[in-house]
Amino acid sequence: MKYSLASLLSCTLAASAAVISSSAQQPPCKYPIGKPGSFSKPAGRLFDIDGKVQYFAGSNAWWLGHLSKNSDVDIALKQVATTGYKILRVWGFGDVNVIPPATNTDPNKVYFQILNSTGSYINYGVDGLERLDYVVSAAEKFGVGLVLNFVNNWGDYGGIQAYSTAFGSNATTFYTDAKAQKAYRNYVRTIVTRYKKSPAIFSWELGNEPRCKGCPSSVITNWATDVSKYIKSLDPKHMVTLGDEGWLVPGDGIGDGSYAYSGVEGIDFAANLKIKTLDYGTFHLYPDSWGYNYTWGADWIKQHDSIGKKSGKPVVLEEYGAPFPGNHTGVEKPWQDAVLKSGVAADQIWQFGSHDQSVPGPTLGDVNTIFYGDEEYEVLGTGHARAMLRKRV
Repeated sequence: MKYSLASLLSCTLAASAAVISSSAQQPPCKYPIGKPGSFSKPAGRLFDIDGKVQYFAGSNAWWLGHLSKNSDVDIALKQVATTGYKILRVWGFGDVNVIPPATNTDPNKVYFQILNSTGSYINYGVDGLERLDYVVSAAEKFGVGLVLNFVNNWGDYGGIQAYSTAFGSNATTFYTDAKAQKAYRNYVRTIVTRYKKSPAIFSWELGNEPRCKGCPSSVITNWATDVSKYIKSLDPKHMVTLGDEGWLVPGDGIGDGSYAYSGVEGIDFAANLKIKTLDYGTFHLYPDSWGYNYTWGADWIKQHDSIGKKSGKPVVLEEYGAPFPGNHTGVEKPWQDAVLKSGVAADQIWQFGSHDQSVPGPTLGDVNTIFYGDEEYEVLGTGHARAMLRKRV
């Protein structure tokens, strides 16, 4: 007997009643969300966070919403707060084209959205948005601000590739493909409306490292303009940012015209910073991956600080790392010193790790991870976070 894709999908989803169309009314959050508190906001080139205008540091823990145990989430957030970090960047996406095997373990058993040619479907179950519900609720408890993004440029945990598989778009046409953008906006609406009452949301982020290689930079600038305006229509109280790496273009008159300054990745940091519905700019720093020496990192920081000063908006060094497990201090401490000497509002090292969760730290980490309690963490984590908080406004 021949079955249609839609009928096969309905049979599959019937076995998991928590998975419903992204256009349907969503069930309430599993955990309490919306604790009274102030919402973070821009304050000139800085941020007003926790009711105070200040410099601060944060980190990344992409995996936090993909942990099955509440206790593991609590351990991470408690250690982040104890460090003195104010914000933590967490993947707000988890896209699949096929439901993962039940035998999968953390962080690969949790997924938030199924994408196929019939549309997008949200998993609200125990291995779905219940996990992100708990992260947001726990972040309120521990006083940690969350940067939640909506899609990945890379194939990890779905990303643009999952949309391409479902709708026939690709890494460059995703930004203009009608079907892909409809599904993306449905997902954005789901997440934003679900958590918009929470003071734990520091900002909404359009994507992780969006690129459109070989495209005119106007493609992503126009996309970022439209999507950020849409998010503000859903939630005018929270900040919105792009999540890009901060690529520059020849017209900026900065740099030597090499890769980071060529515009080849379809990003114009300065132009995007002018978008009214983006509250701050982001840039990343991975000299080893980009073909630069490590001392160049300080120049990259100064250049983005200068552009931020011209715009009057905050800029954040949102990711930075080097592939030296357990020995990052020699390379990354000079970058942190450069941030301290600049007007950069905040920085977020890639990435936070813990030895104390039930999921082994190396399973969640990578060569850039600094682990809570390690000797280098006392310098790059706790020491730097305290230095940023002490910095005079």
